Amino acid sequence: MASLYLREDLVDADAGGRLSLTGAEAKHAATVNRTRVGESVLVGNGRGLLVSGTVAGATSAELTIDVESVSRIERPAPAITLVQALAKGDRDELAIQAATELGVDAVVPWAASRSVSRWEGAKVAKGRERWATIVREAAKQSIRAWTPEVGELATTKQVAALTAGARVLVLEPDADAPLTVIEPDGRDLVLVVGPEGGIAPQELDAFRAAGAEFVRLGATVLRTSTAGPAALAVLNAALHRW
Repeated sequence: MASLYLREDLVDADAGGRLSLTGAEAKHAATVNRTRVGESVLVGNGRGLLVSGTVAGATSAELTIDVESVSRIERPAPAITLVQALAKGDRDELAIQAATELGVDAVVPWAASRSVSRWEGAKVAKGRERWATIVREAAKQSIRAWTPEVGELATTKQVAALTAGARVLVLEPDADAPLTVIEPDGRDLVLVVGPEGGIAPQELDAFRAAGAEFVRLGATVLRTSTAGPAALAVLNAALHRW
């Protein structure tokens, strides 16, 4: 399968024309992927535009592509957002990487009360930038026309407020209803995943009061790095994305 490269400033392209990549993307193509003249590649803007073409020139400074076809992919609906609690080590990063590969449409970092990892001060911008990089690279690897958005660091109150415009599903091991019984109703979906220590009782109360639904994944307790991706797999089947 052809490699995907991103050029976020790309607005349009015409079959029979030519476009180029410069900067980090060109360097990555030439030195890491070892892309060569004559190979087929894809170039996207992360917002639904996909250009297919053949490499006409490849250096670490510039990748030139002869455009063969142009596609515009609609954004999936309903959308799925993963609210991922900050977690120790790289478990939250593993979660959003896998979630991106599995088709999540947006991710929101959540400062849960039991999160060991904390983004404070300069770490807020740095952490969000790190997540955006992970999501971008995972979107390229999985050949996605749409790159998931990475939201601002959210408080519990802000997460609870998401119920005003979407159907919020809180993953909780003690919930009565399994996720597999959820019937999509057309609303956008928000999955809430807690940290390794679980979601605190006061946070569960806040979500319940806001109208969120509690669901579980099987009879076992999954790590925070596994729960979101596992839930996405279930929802992909329910929404007939798979």
